[in-house]
Amino acid sequence: SAPMDLPLLGPVTLTGFAHPWFFLFALVAAAAVAGYLLMLRRRHRHVLRFANTELLDTVAPPSPNPRLRHLAAALTALGLVLLTVALAGPTHDVRIPRNRAIVMLVIDVSESMVARDVAPSRLEAAKAAGKRFADTLPAGINLGLVEFAGTATMLMPPTTNRHAMDAAIDKLQAQERTATGEGILTALGQIAAMSGSIGGGEGPPPMSIVLESDGKETVPADPNATRGGFTAARSAKEQGVKISAISFGTPNGTVEIQGQQIPVPVDDATLRRITEIADGRLFHAENLDELDRAYTDLRNQLGYQIVPGDASHAWVVLATVALAAAAGVGLGVNRRLPG
Repeated sequence: SAPMDLPLLGPVTLTGFAHPWFFLFALVAAAAVAGYLLMLRRRHRHVLRFANTELLDTVAPPSPNPRLRHLAAALTALGLVLLTVALAGPTHDVRIPRNRAIVMLVIDVSESMVARDVAPSRLEAAKAAGKRFADTLPAGINLGLVEFAGTATMLMPPTTNRHAMDAAIDKLQAQERTATGEGILTALGQIAAMSGSIGGGEGPPPMSIVLESDGKETVPADPNATRGGFTAARSAKEQGVKISAISFGTPNGTVEIQGQQIPVPVDDATLRRITEIADGRLFHAENLDELDRAYTDLRNQLGYQIVPGDASHAWVVLATVALAAAAGVGLGVNRRLPG
């Protein structure tokens, strides 16, 4: 459920508890309520023994606010319950940036990427969205760039230098054919070369590939071949590298080749299977806005991690307010502290 924020108190949300055994303290609140009810019952019986009601009114005059006479006890019980929740260590989800991750951006630059079904063209839109993705990633993430058509080229090894990354993205140029597997394998090589040199934590850093393409693989013809897309995806899974993909374009795209308009409809099938093999997600974008949204989702997924954070402060404050109110009502209404 979505967190509920109270001004000056912080998040009041229950996604888990660090010390759930402290809920045994709730027995104290239950015992206090039971004791209070028992006391009222005994007092009622004692009052009924007085035959002279005039004398009773003199000894124990009625409260000026009879409807509030139990409020102090109720507030005390509430305060104890809130304090119990605080002692149990409630937690809430906290999003923090990843500072050890390696992300490889693998972009298709085959001839179909010059299609203008996405303005100004698929490739130019891919450049613009790719730079926004790079510029908005957490600063500590190492981001690299691979372009692929008939072969794959490493344009930028993983780096935190976003200006260098933007310059590399600007160099993307359309070429012939589509070798998706080569692009993935080239990215995997860079990830393997760098992952061992990243410290600051236990185990290997989080490693991911973001693959953007508009069509199925043509080199080799069989994605299950030695250097095909599906084979490369299986290698990624073995190395613990997730592959998420963006299928970019529309069914109506065309490119002009030797004076003829050649249809280049977007094809999700290959990319969907690659993401299934490598435990990633598939996004589909038919315009620049949708492409930006896909990159935004990927940035949130790859650039941040969710960890449990302490949410006890708000419950301590609420418990303190309830107990202070109980004391105030006890003195003001019942002329004594609750108890």
